[in-house]
Amino acid sequence: MLMYPHIDPVALQIGPVAIHWYGLTYLAAFGLFMWLGRRRLRHEPYASLTGDQAWSRKDVEDILFLGVLGVVIGGRLGYCLFYKPGYYLAHPLEILYVWQGGMSFHGGLLGVIGSMLWFAHSRRRPWLQVADFVAPCVPTGLAAGRIGNFINGELWGRFAPPDLPWAMVFPQSGSMLARHPSQIYQFLLEGLLLFVLLWLYARRPRRRGEVAAAFLVGYGVLRFTAEYFREPDSFLGLLPLGMSMGQWLCVPMVLAGVGMWLWAQRQRA
Repeated sequence: MLMYPHIDPVALQIGPVAIHWYGLTYLAAFGLFMWLGRRRLRHEPYASLTGDQAWSRKDVEDILFLGVLGVVIGGRLGYCLFYKPGYYLAHPLEILYVWQGGMSFHGGLLGVIGSMLWFAHSRRRPWLQVADFVAPCVPTGLAAGRIGNFINGELWGRFAPPDLPWAMVFPQSGSMLARHPSQIYQFLLEGLLLFVLLWLYARRPRRRGEVAAAFLVGYGVLRFTAEYFREPDSFLGLLPLGMSMGQWLCVPMVLAGVGMWLWAQRQRA
């Protein structure tokens, strides 16, 4: 088994200014979104849209800006609501203490959906057309975030067989027993694998809503699977049916994706 390498979370120190690896992974996520978004403009139906409905690089920049707001606001509110509602109900001002950590992907997803609704309304474009555009550009950002989790030595996995070649000891977990490096599992599954599958799927013309539906189902299934190897939050543990909070939050996500897919099949191509 392996030992966690104790990576310094600070990538560069210049006097009092510290540049953290985690911040750099966010910058990488934003840069990848911009690059992929510009390439997405070449895909149909976006490449053929003209007039007021035409897409441009400025649209990609605006979606990124609104998406970042949605991730931060939705992610923080989602964490407070899904994971510690009682605590934050008693300490409402601490909802603003984002520097203390505590973000939820599923809350961030709801925030991004809200930002896409705003963008679609302001540009008078179909919301699902916007969602289909954004969906294939998201997984690389998720992959970058999981690398940040690994560098920070957080969100480690459950106990693993000591003879598992890639099992790893995370001393910061309070145990010297081997664990699954679940951050790497999630990097590979909901990051790289989901990106490859979704990008290839979105390259061909699809019915409106199909790409967004594929993202919801794909991420939900892959995250649900990865959660079996990830240590549940210590203050929650496992919930009914032996499932973690992350798994329970994936259930409505997958159901929504299936429902969207079935709706899309009824629409004209």
